[in-house]
Amino acid sequence: MFGLNKKDGSLLLLVVALVVFAPFLLNPFPESSGWAQFNAGYPDLMQRFVIFGIFAIGFNILFGLTGYLSFGHAAFLGVGSYAAMWMFKLFGMNVLPALALSVVTSGIFAILIGYVSLRRSGIYFSILTLAFAMMSYSLAYSVLATDMDGPDKQGLLQKGLTGGETGLQLTQSDPRIFGAQTTADGNIPVPSLFGLEMRSATELNVGDWVFTFSAGYYFSAVIMLLAFYLSIRIFRSPFGMVLRSIKSNQQRLNYTGMNPRPYMLAAFVISGMYAGLAGGLMAAMDPLAGPERMFWTASGEVVLMTILGGVGTLIGPVLGAGAIKYMENIISKINSDILHSWFAFLPDGLEDIVVTMIYPFIGKGWHLTLGIIFMLVVIFLPGGLVQGGQKLAAMVRRKKTDDTKTATTEPAE
Repeated sequence: MFGLNKKDGSLLLLVVALVVFAPFLLNPFPESSGWAQFNAGYPDLMQRFVIFGIFAIGFNILFGLTGYLSFGHAAFLGVGSYAAMWMFKLFGMNVLPALALSVVTSGIFAILIGYVSLRRSGIYFSILTLAFAMMSYSLAYSVLATDMDGPDKQGLLQKGLTGGETGLQLTQSDPRIFGAQTTADGNIPVPSLFGLEMRSATELNVGDWVFTFSAGYYFSAVIMLLAFYLSIRIFRSPFGMVLRSIKSNQQRLNYTGMNPRPYMLAAFVISGMYAGLAGGLMAAMDPLAGPERMFWTASGEVVLMTILGGVGTLIGPVLGAGAIKYMENIISKINSDILHSWFAFLPDGLEDIVVTMIYPFIGKGWHLTLGIIFMLVVIFLPGGLVQGGQKLAAMVRRKKTDDTKTATTEPAE
């Protein structure tokens, strides 16, 4: 199917099913239930799942296949966002040209950074990419945010190319050559796909359940599925095999007479283009681009996503991205009042003790919970969540085999 073997085709179909039915799967609890706090089936969060899934898939092509750990991939995420925003401001609100410019711009930027950084390996490569990312952040935050129109003018470049700490935003004065500056009601237009607005959504009420189907989510999901399919083809291609050999033993590869640098640069550029695509989608879903998307913590986040899901696996980065974004948006919203409502059945003194013990791990302390989970995964599941799933599947198969043997065993005469 689509040039994939049976195993990869089944994996692709599984991801397609998860994406299509995500509004149902992520809303398991009715709105009237106290557990509705854990529902994640609203458009903004589902969009984050798939967008950061694209980011992690691209990062895994570099880190998972070559073993080169980049701490500067957020730079390409930010470049993609800024490129998309300038396309919206200058030409029109159609998301396809904006995404195309995001991918191309990030690819060019990745060539420049990769050409320099890949001259070193190991920790030196990681430090170089981190340095480039922080330089990009500084450029976006201050250097390229200077007033280029002059203090007495109110033009496109009043806040420079990046908008500084407030970010690059749409305004009614943007020219938009191929689109309207304002809508019929005088508002700023929103990103759309040939007239279909990304923020448009339809709700389905089934009893106490409310399911939301967002155009922006499904558009982002289709892009993620295409990105996921492309990553499978890269993993299974001869190019992917060369990247694996670089990770396995680059010195031995050099002895064969093959120069690995062009392959590493190609992997770096592809990975950067994935990140730029994710950045462009972020701008398409929420028309804003800020320098915080280039900060080193954003680069560290995609590293955590990939390791948590499973480095070098196909679906692992997507699972890791979903897990971290779920915790960031769901676990972080739980406060002491919600905890007290959950444990109200306990005696007052015991209730206070339980809430006091749990509270540091939720709300603003969700990073502590993430750190513990990450530590446990690294210690007990080096292969990430994918390895955990494989172990569970093996246990189930083993139990079924044992049950079958027990059922077919005949008593001795």
